[in-house]
Amino acid sequence: MASFAQWVEGARPRTLPNAVAPVIAGTGAAAWLDAVSWPKAVLALVVAVALIIGVNFANDYSDGIRGTDDVRSGPLRLVGSKLASPKSVLTAAIVSLTVGAVAGLVLAWWSAPWLIAVGAVCIAGAWLYTGGKKPYGYLGLGEVAVFVFFGLVAVLGTQYTQALRVDWVGVTLAVAIGALSSAVLVANNLRDIPTDAESGKITLAVRLGDPKTRVLFQALVALPFLLTLALVTATPWCAVGLVALPLAVRAAKPVRAGAGGKDLIPVLRDTGLTMLVWAVAVSAPLFVG
Repeated sequence: MASFAQWVEGARPRTLPNAVAPVIAGTGAAAWLDAVSWPKAVLALVVAVALIIGVNFANDYSDGIRGTDDVRSGPLRLVGSKLASPKSVLTAAIVSLTVGAVAGLVLAWWSAPWLIAVGAVCIAGAWLYTGGKKPYGYLGLGEVAVFVFFGLVAVLGTQYTQALRVDWVGVTLAVAIGALSSAVLVANNLRDIPTDAESGKITLAVRLGDPKTRVLFQALVALPFLLTLALVTATPWCAVGLVALPLAVRAAKPVRAGAGGKDLIPVLRDTGLTMLVWAVAVSAPLFVG
């Protein structure tokens, strides 16, 4: 029976920056429009965190019952390691997604009820990533979904619920955060190319192969720093975002060096930290204009 610490590890805390950073960036974009609402920002954060924990447990459940996680070099998986029953992990996924759905309903009803439809698509996307008969995560579309849901939707949704409109600053932030979120998944799938290919999980990394996946990762990590130059035209203080560059270099170093297996695990942590630091550093100046 899994311990509390193992359940926490199964929730994949290294992915939490993928939930927190978009809300920070979206709230910064709302501040740029003089429309910050802290209660709505908190609700958006609850939605994002609940959804990412839900999708992580759903992924653990779906991959576990398919046997995809039976042999792996990455962090703990509850079902694959037989530490928790599939039913209990599925329950954890449903509870997390339900919390996200309820918070999302409140936020959408408070801001713009049509956003309920967007929330429904997000919930479906969370489950169908590795669930269902034809999971899109097994077709090489996982990175695209992460870019859309944890980049465009999360950042622009956070901005829109507060300001009731989006602008080019929000779009620029959304693309940058989406790139870094996708980079986290690219690093994860780069590590798992051998086992995913063997189990029939045809991720984008499996399709591209090892060398091209490493190039893709580095391009995704570099993109936010190029976009920082565009944000400088809004306020020169956005250049502070370059403070995250050393973290990005550290994240990319093992990828450039050809590391594999467990040696790629720190890349997920460092890419997440890069995203979080960049989001804070770029968004803070938007509050003061």
